[in-house]
Amino acid sequence: MTGQTIIVILIAIGLILADSYIIKSLKSALTWRFLHKKWFKKVYWTFAILLLAGFFVSVYIKIGTGQRAAILMVFFLLLVARICILPFLFIDDIRRFFIRLKNKNPEPVQQTAIATNHTATSNPDAIPRSEFLVKAGLLATSLPLVGLGYGIATGVYDYRIQRQTLYLPNLPKKFDGLRLGQISDIHSGSFYNKKAVTGGVEMLMREKADLIFFTGDLVNDMAYEMRDYQDIFSKVKAPLGVYSCLGNHDYGDYSWFYTPADKQKNHQDLLDTHKRLGWNLLVDENHRLKVDGEEIGILGIGNWGLYSRFPKYGRMDLAVKNTDDLPVKLLLSHDPSHWQAQVVPHYPQIDMMFSGHTHGMQFGVRTKEFKWSPIEYVYKEWAGLYHQGAQQLYVNVGYGFLGYPGRVGILPEITIFELKAAPQPVTT
Repeated sequence: MTGQTIIVILIAIGLILADSYIIKSLKSALTWRFLHKKWFKKVYWTFAILLLAGFFVSVYIKIGTGQRAAILMVFFLLLVARICILPFLFIDDIRRFFIRLKNKNPEPVQQTAIATNHTATSNPDAIPRSEFLVKAGLLATSLPLVGLGYGIATGVYDYRIQRQTLYLPNLPKKFDGLRLGQISDIHSGSFYNKKAVTGGVEMLMREKADLIFFTGDLVNDMAYEMRDYQDIFSKVKAPLGVYSCLGNHDYGDYSWFYTPADKQKNHQDLLDTHKRLGWNLLVDENHRLKVDGEEIGILGIGNWGLYSRFPKYGRMDLAVKNTDDLPVKLLLSHDPSHWQAQVVPHYPQIDMMFSGHTHGMQFGVRTKEFKWSPIEYVYKEWAGLYHQGAQQLYVNVGYGFLGYPGRVGILPEITIFELKAAPQPVTT
């Protein structure tokens, strides 16, 4: 039995126990008639078991990405609901526990009163649940559900432009002031609104970037997911070209194929899609970008992630080949964990790395002064610009979405950089 299977089984057992506890607690605390009808319990458990079965299917059986995303989204929403109400039920049980202790060990002055009315005070079953606490728990449960629902309705296609001045001391003068655009994590298999997606592309094109980078995850699993969106993203063009790299979802590793040849064909179809879009896909290679006789290097590698669940296909040794003479080297690498794990310690010649992958978990807070998301407990670098000595990293939180079809606080991003040759001013 694999570790993943053990985790899935433990999740299932935990949810069944939680549901049993929640049903019992609601029925004992509230007088709402439907809670005490036989059909309510049957409906609740039927839905819970079907959803749990759907969760198993989404993990172990090949189904469409859209179906998997829908199942996982509903599963996630109801998991959040359980997590929100359980603390209130636990607090109420703790309250009742201490009342029982007090009734079993009354103070001496209370002995006579308790003896004459022992049924009402010494019987633990006579202690009612707090209707207030349970209703407060239900209210707390509704708030994240409303918020997540709002994120589905408004946040998922609410594209925002993040502007960033990028200082590169060795940048040739001909590149000073160049405008560079970046998008990442399109995940075309998740889209359901072509008009909204088109609006984001038009927003990018209005910026008139000289150069554009795409940093991986064109699809969720299958190359055919781009069929309905190829005409939209083929409009992503720039005078100095569009350069792209592969993400962990671009290899078909998360889908089931009849034969290895089928998987290879799917991957080749994805590579061909980049060509049809007119994008310059860089897989463990580099391109010398020339402007009026001056050059910088654009490097791209296959996916390389620090964590074991993400593939390490990229070859930096191949990507940097014959680039020693270039004054500035810009690297496209999908997973930001690659920066600290390999680029910073072993490739100091890389001036700047552009990544995506994290999505900012599609949930959190991001302002000019402050940013937070649960994903920061997994990825130290997860959104925005980072510095390590003379090297820099920018993490784009993504154009599309995966799993949960929404965004709360961490909105889809189009990044526009202005390259500057002057060193970054020192603030005091």
